[in-house]
Amino acid sequence: MTPEQNKTAEKMTSVKAAWDKAPSGPKKDAALKHYQAAEKANTAKNDVETNKELDAATHALA
Repeated sequence: MTPEQNKTAEKMTSVKAAWDKAPSGPKKDAALKHYQAAEKANTAKNDVETNKELDAATHALA
């Protein structure tokens, strides 16, 4: 893995942990959609899109 991929993997783990701790509700639902999109982008090896979706998920949980 490149350093960029490691960063993205760590960010995914961090966002998933935050999502797991979040209370149920519309914010968590919105964050889940962004997280799933990030997983899809990550599978396609699109780091830019993955990070964009992870940022959106983080913002949705805030």
